[in-house]
Amino acid sequence: MGAEILTVSTDTIYVHLAWHREEKSLANVKYPMGSDRTGELSRLYGVLDEASGNALRGTFIINPDGVLLNSEVNYYNLGRNIDELMRKFKANMYMSKKANEACPSSWKEEGDKTLVSPGADMVGRVHEALQKS
Repeated sequence: MGAEILTVSTDTIYVHLAWHREEKSLANVKYPMGSDRTGELSRLYGVLDEASGNALRGTFIINPDGVLLNSEVNYYNLGRNIDELMRKFKANMYMSKKANEACPSSWKEEGDKTLVSPGADMVGRVHEALQKS
């Protein structure tokens, strides 16, 4: 889909290698796994837990111009949902081509109902707007 994917954590490269080697769900992972041992990048993105030196689970979608489009930060014990991440990614790609539309929370892929020309007049009327043909 044209995205560049990478993971970064405060773990060492050796821990990343162990995860990749031992964790079956990572067996086919081909994207880079970066090590942020100083916490510089984690601090920059606001996910560094200074007390422990570990990074919270942050996910960021950044467009090709370097603009942050979405961010989600979860605590250590909450996994991320790839389906929701992909929904957000696809929605951002769609909206980059359709600036006068908005993708509601029920939107999953191109062809799904969008909100056309969203504005102040739509406040409290999203449900009705989505029911129109």
